[in-house]
Amino acid sequence: MNGASQSPHLPQSPVAEHVPVMLDEVLEVLAPRDGATYVDATFGAGGYSKALLESAACAVFGIDRDPAAIKRGAVLQSRYPGRLTVLTGCFGDMADILDREGVAKVDGVAFDLGVSSPQIDDPERGFSFRYDGPLDMRMGNDGLSAADVVNHTEENELADIIYNFGEERASRRIAHAIVEGRSKSPLTRTGQLADLIRGVVSRSRDGIDPATRTFQALRIYVNNELGELDHGLAAAEKVLGPGGRLAVVSFHSLEDRRVKEFLRLRSGGAPHASRHMPMAETNPPAPTFRLLRRGALKPSPKETAANPRARSARLRAAERIDAPSWSADPDARKAA
Repeated sequence: MNGASQSPHLPQSPVAEHVPVMLDEVLEVLAPRDGATYVDATFGAGGYSKALLESAACAVFGIDRDPAAIKRGAVLQSRYPGRLTVLTGCFGDMADILDREGVAKVDGVAFDLGVSSPQIDDPERGFSFRYDGPLDMRMGNDGLSAADVVNHTEENELADIIYNFGEERASRRIAHAIVEGRSKSPLTRTGQLADLIRGVVSRSRDGIDPATRTFQALRIYVNNELGELDHGLAAAEKVLGPGGRLAVVSFHSLEDRRVKEFLRLRSGGAPHASRHMPMAETNPPAPTFRLLRRGALKPSPKETAANPRARSARLRAAERIDAPSWSADPDARKAA
């Protein structure tokens, strides 16, 4: 994910040679070995899967909800018969997906969060304002599109979406402009929306396009990315066997904070006290992970120079301990 070139053209091959962000660091965490089983929870262009399969005589299960990724996976599967299996679904359903394949425990799980490079680089998917395209942003084929959200959501709720998922301070100004704009004509194109936002928000000193945070917010909301992440981390905890490794690469603070909090609690970090709950109820279960390093690892200067999309990447990693999984409900972590 996020490691491909920024060419506006689609890959000529169904399986483009693709180097995902922080690949060397993820491989170091997962330590692929012969006979082991790994999950590439965000298959995308198959970069992690291919690297794992090339590193050891192991098996990999790739999961993705994007039909285009599944088609790419079918081609890659033919190159690794019997070793790579690409499955359709959301990674939050990882445990159930693997169970249907007869897999109870695995030796490693990798997440490469957010939108993939093939999705960004395809104007028809509507993820990027760098090219004009349909205002879609759906990673799968179902649910509301970004156009549905901007054209039919009440102004205050729209402002909350842009603020909470985009961390955009000008959210209310942008929401008001969207509501005014859609009253004249429905917003159906990425270029339309980006130009509207640029008309009410100035470019920041760091050069970031004014539309960036709103597009991020809409994408996260449309795909329920944060809720899916909560479920995915809990699912990884369930399917990892003792000694299994978890590697999570995130690209913005909302994701990274979620991963950090999950691993802090699951590795025995003290829960934040809650004024709404008696202290006796704040005692968490036994730790299920051991942190492999404190804090997040950033990409090397060499990688960020070669691939600007890697600049915001953060890797967090942990090893599964032989202790029962916490509640299957990821919201239980908030009660801990």
